[in-house]
Amino acid sequence: MGRPLLPAAPGSPRAGAPGERVDGPPAPRHSPGAVGLVLARPARLLGVEPFFMEFIAGIEERLAEHDLSVLLHVVPHHEAEIAAYRRWAARGLVDAVALVNPTVGDRRPEVLTELGLPAVVVGNPGDGTDLPAVRTDETGPVRDALARLLELGHRRIARVGGPADLLHTVARTRALREGCREAGIEPVVVEGDYSDEAGARLTARLLSAPEPPTAIMYDNDVMAVAGLEAAGAAGVAVPDRLSLLAWDDSPMCRLASPPLTTMSVDVHRFGSLVADTLLELVAGRPATPRESPAARWVRRGSTGPAPAD
Repeated sequence: MGRPLLPAAPGSPRAGAPGERVDGPPAPRHSPGAVGLVLARPARLLGVEPFFMEFIAGIEERLAEHDLSVLLHVVPHHEAEIAAYRRWAARGLVDAVALVNPTVGDRRPEVLTELGLPAVVVGNPGDGTDLPAVRTDETGPVRDALARLLELGHRRIARVGGPADLLHTVARTRALREGCREAGIEPVVVEGDYSDEAGARLTARLLSAPEPPTAIMYDNDVMAVAGLEAAGAAGVAVPDRLSLLAWDDSPMCRLASPPLTTMSVDVHRFGSLVADTLLELVAGRPATPRESPAARWVRRGSTGPAPAD
């Protein structure tokens, strides 16, 4: 895929070689030839969560066609992320950045604008920012998933979500609660952190309730696979007694036993669309509005009719 993705150790960012502007003249020699991506999350999660590796692969594949690289930096929190942006801007290390996981009250768009760093928001941005974005429909897929579970007779439905301050978590939770209210039921929503530990712990807690759910939705694959293992450890048969639904659809869903039903996301395509917007920003052109393909229901062996009792 051309020049490789360039990981950066904390406090020691590195940039790629000079690149070529998309559909334009070659970039000037002082151009970094790189776009930045900062992930504010525990580094250990990158080794088990497939989403970002596939997402980055989609970005890198498109950028490599234009001799640009991804400068990846992993930090523990948003303050460290903002500090990285300030270093990059001061040293001229990147041409543009992709901002992931927009949150409630997010300061990062304002900081990037102040620094003059071109940026694209990955997902639906919050109010008060004019940054371009590659949007995604969070509401429709949740309602679709809920409708499928209701058709299967499920009335006790739970969801293991991601961090509550993420805008896509907020949107999914709102869609689930609204859909359940229309159906005359009340969902149980618990907050996870996308780790296998959270998936196992929260699933065990849900199954120990006096009236445990008959269906659980998860906000990523890792928590769903861990939830499947926790159900087995608790002696709860899937899908006979419990239906499970994952989100994203990495290979681990297909390799699970039983294979996990998912809301399947074309993560690679999502990354490619973000790269297209980054290329426009690097070239100094207006960003084209883009939307990633919506997640779609893919039924496998982990969902079935609600148990009779």
